[in-house]
Amino acid sequence: MPPAPNHAAKSSTGFQSNDPRDRLILALDVPTIAEAETIVAETKNVVGVYKIGHQLAFIGGLHLAERLLDAGQKVFLDLKLLDIDNTIAHGVESVSKIGATYLTIHAYPKAMRAAVAAKQACGGSTSLLGVTVLTSMDDADLAEAGYAGRVRDLVAMRAGQARSSGMDGLICSPEEVANLRPIVGPDVLLITPGIRPAGSAAGDQKRVMTPADAIRAGSDLIVVGRPILANPDRRAAATAIVAEIEAALR
Repeated sequence: MPPAPNHAAKSSTGFQSNDPRDRLILALDVPTIAEAETIVAETKNVVGVYKIGHQLAFIGGLHLAERLLDAGQKVFLDLKLLDIDNTIAHGVESVSKIGATYLTIHAYPKAMRAAVAAKQACGGSTSLLGVTVLTSMDDADLAEAGYAGRVRDLVAMRAGQARSSGMDGLICSPEEVANLRPIVGPDVLLITPGIRPAGSAAGDQKRVMTPADAIRAGSDLIVVGRPILANPDRRAAATAIVAEIEAALR
Protein backbone atom coordinates (compact mmCIF):
# COMPACT_ATOMS: atom_id res chain seq x y z
CA MET A 1 0.00 0.00 0.00
CA PRO A 2 1.21 3.57 -0.60
CA PRO A 3 2.03 5.65 2.46
CA ALA A 4 -0.84 7.62 3.92
CA PRO A 5 -0.97 11.24 2.79
CA ASN A 6 0.81 13.56 5.17
CA HIS A 7 -1.64 16.44 5.39
CA ALA A 8 0.62 18.16 7.91
CA ALA A 9 3.34 18.54 5.30
CA LYS A 10 3.64 22.16 4.20
CA SER A 11 5.04 23.61 1.01
CA SER A 12 6.88 26.91 0.92
CA THR A 13 5.75 27.36 -2.71
CA GLY A 14 2.48 27.69 -4.55
CA PHE A 15 2.03 23.94 -4.99
CA GLN A 16 -1.44 23.15 -3.65
CA SER A 17 -1.40 19.49 -2.62
CA ASN A 18 0.03 18.14 0.62
CA ASP A 19 -0.23 14.53 -0.60
CA PRO A 20 3.35 13.41 -1.40
CA ARG A 21 2.07 11.15 -4.16
CA ASP A 22 0.98 14.19 -6.14
CA ARG A 23 4.61 15.28 -6.34
CA LEU A 24 5.76 12.16 -8.19
CA ILE A 25 5.61 12.24 -12.00
CA LEU A 26 6.30 8.91 -13.70
CA ALA A 27 7.71 9.17 -17.21
CA LEU A 28 6.02 6.57 -19.41
CA ASP A 29 9.05 6.28 -21.67
CA VAL A 30 8.21 2.88 -23.13
CA PRO A 31 7.75 1.67 -26.73
CA THR A 32 4.12 0.48 -26.67
CA ILE A 33 0.75 1.62 -25.38
CA ALA A 34 0.19 -1.83 -23.89
CA GLU A 35 3.31 -1.55 -21.76
CA ALA A 36 2.34 1.95 -20.66
CA GLU A 37 -1.10 0.71 -19.62
CA THR A 38 0.50 -2.11 -17.63
CA ILE A 39 2.75 0.38 -15.82
CA VAL A 40 -0.19 2.61 -14.99
CA ALA A 41 -2.11 -0.36 -13.58
CA GLU A 42 0.90 -1.41 -11.50
CA THR A 43 1.46 2.06 -10.03
CA LYS A 44 -2.07 3.45 -9.78
CA ASN A 45 -2.76 5.34 -6.54
CA VAL A 46 0.97 5.63 -5.85
CA VAL A 47 2.05 7.84 -8.75
CA GLY A 48 0.37 11.25 -8.90
CA VAL A 49 1.07 12.21 -12.53
CA TYR A 50 1.87 10.20 -15.67
CA LYS A 51 4.15 11.83 -18.25
CA ILE A 52 3.75 11.09 -21.95
CA GLY A 53 6.64 12.21 -24.14
CA HIS A 54 7.59 11.89 -27.79
CA GLN A 55 8.22 8.15 -27.77
CA LEU A 56 4.67 7.32 -26.72
CA ALA A 57 2.85 10.35 -28.16
CA PHE A 58 3.57 9.34 -31.75
CA ILE A 59 2.12 5.83 -31.38
CA GLY A 60 -1.19 6.60 -29.70
CA GLY A 61 -0.04 8.29 -26.52
CA LEU A 62 -2.41 11.21 -26.95
CA HIS A 63 -5.38 8.85 -27.01
CA LEU A 64 -3.94 7.17 -23.92
CA ALA A 65 -3.70 10.60 -22.30
CA GLU A 66 -7.40 11.20 -22.95
CA ARG A 67 -8.32 7.83 -21.43
CA LEU A 68 -6.21 8.49 -18.35
CA LEU A 69 -7.71 11.95 -17.91
CA ASP A 70 -11.23 10.53 -18.27
CA ALA A 71 -10.34 8.05 -15.51
CA GLY A 72 -9.34 10.88 -13.18
CA GLN A 73 -5.56 10.60 -13.59
CA LYS A 74 -3.28 13.60 -14.00
CA VAL A 75 -1.34 13.68 -17.26
CA PHE A 76 1.77 15.62 -18.23
CA LEU A 77 2.23 15.99 -22.01
CA ASP A 78 5.97 16.51 -22.44
CA LEU A 79 5.86 17.72 -26.04
CA LYS A 80 8.33 20.64 -25.72
CA LEU A 81 6.54 22.84 -28.22
CA LEU A 82 8.65 25.30 -30.22
CA ASP A 83 7.41 26.87 -33.43
CA ILE A 84 6.01 30.08 -34.85
CA ASP A 85 3.50 31.88 -32.63
CA ASN A 86 0.39 30.77 -34.51
CA THR A 87 1.39 27.11 -34.44
CA ILE A 88 2.22 27.26 -30.72
CA ALA A 89 -1.15 28.88 -30.04
CA HIS A 90 -3.10 26.19 -31.90
CA GLY A 91 -1.11 23.47 -30.16
CA VAL A 92 -1.95 24.90 -26.74
CA GLU A 93 -5.62 25.18 -27.70
CA SER A 94 -5.70 21.52 -28.73
CA VAL A 95 -3.99 20.33 -25.57
CA SER A 96 -6.38 22.45 -23.50
CA LYS A 97 -9.32 20.64 -25.15
CA ILE A 98 -7.83 17.31 -24.10
CA GLY A 99 -7.59 18.65 -20.54
CA ALA A 100 -3.95 17.74 -19.90
CA THR A 101 -2.65 18.74 -16.50
CA TYR A 102 0.75 19.94 -17.72
CA LEU A 103 2.32 20.82 -21.08
CA THR A 104 5.94 21.74 -21.84
CA ILE A 105 7.05 24.64 -24.05
CA HIS A 106 10.69 25.38 -24.87
CA ALA A 107 11.45 28.52 -22.86
CA TYR A 108 11.97 30.92 -25.75
CA PRO A 109 10.28 34.26 -24.98
CA LYS A 110 8.08 34.45 -28.09
CA ALA A 111 6.99 30.84 -27.75
CA MET A 112 6.07 31.31 -24.08
CA ARG A 113 4.14 34.51 -24.71
CA ALA A 114 2.19 32.85 -27.53
CA ALA A 115 1.39 29.85 -25.33
CA VAL A 116 0.19 31.94 -22.40
CA ALA A 117 -1.95 34.15 -24.66
CA ALA A 118 -3.55 31.07 -26.23
CA LYS A 119 -4.30 29.52 -22.84
CA GLN A 120 -5.94 32.72 -21.65
CA ALA A 121 -7.95 33.09 -24.85
CA CYS A 122 -9.37 29.56 -24.72
CA GLY A 123 -9.85 29.48 -20.94
CA GLY A 124 -7.77 26.34 -20.56
CA SER A 125 -6.56 24.99 -17.24
CA THR A 126 -3.43 23.19 -18.46
CA SER A 127 -0.33 24.36 -16.58
CA LEU A 128 2.31 25.59 -19.03
CA LEU A 129 5.88 24.62 -18.16
CA GLY A 130 8.95 26.21 -19.69
CA VAL A 131 11.91 23.96 -20.49
CA THR A 132 15.02 25.99 -19.65
CA VAL A 133 18.02 23.80 -20.52
CA LEU A 134 17.71 20.04 -20.90
CA THR A 135 19.19 18.14 -17.94
CA SER A 136 21.27 16.06 -20.37
CA MET A 137 23.26 19.20 -21.27
CA ASP A 138 26.26 20.81 -19.59
CA ASP A 139 28.40 23.85 -20.40
CA ALA A 140 30.34 21.99 -23.10
CA ASP A 141 27.10 20.95 -24.80
CA LEU A 142 25.90 24.56 -24.80
CA ALA A 143 29.15 25.73 -26.38
CA GLU A 144 28.86 23.06 -29.08
CA ALA A 145 25.30 24.28 -29.79
CA GLY A 146 26.55 27.84 -30.27
CA TYR A 147 25.60 29.37 -26.94
CA ALA A 148 28.03 31.60 -25.09
CA GLY A 149 28.18 31.34 -21.31
CA ARG A 150 27.21 28.73 -18.76
CA VAL A 151 24.14 26.55 -18.29
CA ARG A 152 23.44 28.28 -14.99
CA ASP A 153 23.31 31.73 -16.58
CA LEU A 154 21.07 30.67 -19.47
CA VAL A 155 18.69 28.89 -17.10
CA ALA A 156 18.44 32.00 -14.89
CA MET A 157 17.73 34.23 -17.89
CA ARG A 158 15.04 31.93 -19.23
CA ALA A 159 13.49 31.61 -15.77
CA GLY A 160 13.07 35.36 -15.57
CA GLN A 161 11.56 35.43 -19.05
CA ALA A 162 9.17 32.61 -18.11
CA ARG A 163 7.93 34.50 -15.09
CA SER A 164 7.48 37.69 -17.11
CA SER A 165 5.57 35.73 -19.76
CA GLY A 166 3.11 34.35 -17.21
CA MET A 167 4.16 30.70 -17.42
CA ASP A 168 2.90 28.39 -14.68
CA GLY A 169 6.16 26.58 -14.07
CA LEU A 170 9.60 25.55 -15.20
CA ILE A 171 11.39 22.32 -15.91
CA CYS A 172 14.87 22.56 -14.45
CA SER A 173 17.65 20.55 -12.87
CA PRO A 174 17.25 19.98 -9.12
CA GLU A 175 20.66 21.60 -8.73
CA GLU A 176 19.19 24.85 -10.07
CA VAL A 177 16.09 25.09 -7.87
CA ALA A 178 17.65 27.10 -5.03
CA ASN A 179 18.96 29.68 -7.50
CA LEU A 180 15.70 29.90 -9.45
CA ARG A 181 13.22 30.28 -6.59
CA PRO A 182 14.22 33.91 -5.87
CA ILE A 183 13.92 34.67 -9.58
CA VAL A 184 10.48 33.17 -10.18
CA GLY A 185 8.91 33.67 -6.75
CA PRO A 186 6.82 31.24 -4.69
CA ASP A 187 3.95 30.63 -7.10
CA VAL A 188 5.82 29.32 -10.14
CA LEU A 189 6.14 25.53 -10.10
CA LEU A 190 9.64 24.08 -10.30
CA ILE A 191 9.56 20.55 -11.71
CA THR A 192 12.75 18.55 -11.83
CA PRO A 193 13.80 15.58 -13.96
CA GLY A 194 17.23 14.04 -13.51
CA ILE A 195 16.07 12.29 -10.32
CA ARG A 196 17.97 9.20 -9.30
CA PRO A 197 17.45 7.35 -5.99
CA ALA A 198 20.66 6.62 -4.12
CA GLY A 199 22.63 3.89 -5.90
CA SER A 200 20.92 4.37 -9.28
CA ALA A 201 22.92 4.94 -12.44
CA ALA A 202 22.82 8.49 -13.82
CA GLY A 203 22.39 7.24 -17.40
CA ASP A 204 22.45 10.14 -19.88
CA GLN A 205 21.55 12.72 -17.24
CA LYS A 206 24.37 15.08 -16.21
CA ARG A 207 22.67 17.16 -13.49
CA VAL A 208 21.02 14.73 -11.06
CA MET A 209 19.84 14.49 -7.43
CA THR A 210 18.02 12.03 -5.17
CA PRO A 211 14.25 12.43 -4.65
CA ALA A 212 14.59 13.59 -1.04
CA ASP A 213 17.37 16.03 -1.81
CA ALA A 214 15.39 17.50 -4.72
CA ILE A 215 12.35 18.12 -2.53
CA ARG A 216 14.49 19.62 0.23
CA ALA A 217 16.10 21.88 -2.35
CA GLY A 218 12.64 23.24 -3.20
CA SER A 219 11.38 21.15 -6.13
CA ASP A 220 7.59 21.08 -6.26
CA LEU A 221 7.39 17.88 -8.30
CA ILE A 222 9.98 15.37 -9.47
CA VAL A 223 10.09 13.33 -12.67
CA VAL A 224 11.27 9.74 -12.42
CA GLY A 225 11.55 7.24 -15.25
CA ARG A 226 14.10 4.44 -15.42
CA PRO A 227 14.52 3.86 -11.65
CA ILE A 228 10.85 2.83 -11.58
CA LEU A 229 10.36 1.45 -15.08
CA ALA A 230 13.38 -0.86 -14.89
CA ASN A 231 12.54 -2.18 -11.42
CA PRO A 232 10.99 -5.68 -11.33
CA ASP A 233 8.54 -4.36 -8.72
CA ARG A 234 7.52 -0.98 -10.09
CA ARG A 235 4.91 -0.35 -7.42
CA ALA A 236 7.44 -0.93 -4.66
CA ALA A 237 9.95 1.36 -6.38
CA ALA A 238 7.37 4.12 -6.70
CA THR A 239 6.21 3.66 -3.11
CA ALA A 240 9.79 3.98 -1.86
CA ILE A 241 10.22 7.25 -3.74
CA VAL A 242 6.96 8.61 -2.33
CA ALA A 243 8.20 7.71 1.14
CA GLU A 244 11.38 9.69 0.44
CA ILE A 245 9.29 12.66 -0.67
CA GLU A 246 7.12 12.46 2.44
CA ALA A 247 10.16 12.32 4.73
CA ALA A 248 11.70 15.34 2.99
CA LEU A 249 8.51 17.37 3.50
CA ARG A 250 8.47 16.92 7.26
